Amino acid sequence: MTLNSCFALARIGIMERLNYRLSIFVTLFGNLVYLVLIYFLWSAIYASSGTDVVNGMTLNDTLIYLVLATALFNFLEVFLVWEMSRDIQSGGIVLKLLKPMSFRRYSFWSFFGENIVSFFLTFLPTFIIINVLTRGSIPMGLNLVFFMISVLLALNINFSVDMIVATICLHTESTWGINMVKECIVLLLSGASIPLAFFPEKLRAVVQLLPFRCIYDTPLSILLQKEGYTVESGVFSALLMQLFWFAALALLGSIFWKFSLKKITVNGG
Repeated sequence: MTLNSCFALARIGIMERLNYRLSIFVTLFGNLVYLVLIYFLWSAIYASSGTDVVNGMTLNDTLIYLVLATALFNFLEVFLVWEMSRDIQSGGIVLKLLKPMSFRRYSFWSFFGENIVSFFLTFLPTFIIINVLTRGSIPMGLNLVFFMISVLLALNINFSVDMIVATICLHTESTWGINMVKECIVLLLSGASIPLAFFPEKLRAVVQLLPFRCIYDTPLSILLQKEGYTVESGVFSALLMQLFWFAALALLGSIFWKFSLKKITVNGG
């Protein structure tokens, strides 16, 4: 496998994503409705709390976090589980297994092109609009460099989680229920739905050790951090935690994949 092969797959992913432009607008509209609901929900929560700061976060902080979390979700999301299910049912998985590239690398670079499009069409515009509307409340400095590093690690971690869940398809041939459970767990424990600051202390201590936090909460915490980026600030320890889970999940997924290939059953063809 060469870099040219990887870039070619990414380019194909970009073209495929741009070919279905209507789906992008539908997604943006759905997110707009969701964000409106989020605004009124959290406004009501803060209004009933009797204070401007809840668990160390103001309403403005919470809304910025959740809006960016939604944009980050659209940017990082891959649909490997659904594609794996379709390939098993149609028999197309065989053709991908015969390619002179590992299935994991082929799938990652194929989806990477779609991630690039989502970054420029969803996350970046959202980031700019939020920063303008909040009059520059998002720090603009070294945090952006660490944020991009964190996002790349988060992308790989999220893909590894999807790869493990997709591999289960080789055993069950059914994905809908499993994928829905995965989505709920990731969105809840990653901080994408509710900021981790609102979790009970004991639960938050456990969640901070799990890989799900590394997907959304860690990049957003780094992006929104206003302190200096020193060892004491926690940025480097957060990146090391991401690096650990990236390596651990990639290794676990590779072992599980090799074991599961012996159990593969293909329909269609």
